[in-house]
Amino acid sequence: MQNIRTPMSQCFKLYRHFSKSTISRTAVTAQVTPNEPLTVPPPSNVEKTFPPKIENIVNAISQLNLLEVSELSEALKKRLNLPDAPILPAGGFAVGGAVAAPVEEEEVAPKVVKTAFTVKLTKFDEKQKVALIKEIKNLLEGMNLVQAKKFVESAPTVVKADIAKDEAEKLKEALTKVGAVVEIE
Repeated sequence: MQNIRTPMSQCFKLYRHFSKSTISRTAVTAQVTPNEPLTVPPPSNVEKTFPPKIENIVNAISQLNLLEVSELSEALKKRLNLPDAPILPAGGFAVGGAVAAPVEEEEVAPKVVKTAFTVKLTKFDEKQKVALIKEIKNLLEGMNLVQAKKFVESAPTVVKADIAKDEAEKLKEALTKVGAVVEIE
């Protein structure tokens, strides 16, 4: 029982220490509550009203054409000493109605990475036609020997479409081994 009482007695000692602290409750509450009354923000479904001065500026800017908006942007940058680089908030959207200036350097178009490939049987070796028919039957699900024979004889034809590159390479290798000429597109 002695071991259990020791931690409790330490808790009481800490409580007494902090309760006799030099900071009074009134001092703490004075720091937390400001002298000015709190204003309650309007509900989100109520439209916010702006002062007339702001409304006049918004109306004047909304009537400008794109060239005038660009000139206004340049004038504000110069007057407010703002950098030319756009400042983006955390969401990644540009602030205000500024129009981006034309880029002088050519922008490099991002390379399009092809992810879907088509394997096409263009020709085949007549001596290995039977082996190719069997391989097609095994590679394509739901195809019997008669369908595989018609499929091979109808070359050039698409074996599989919209497949990954590694799968297309494996399919090409398997068909090339049995005398087919295959293209990957």
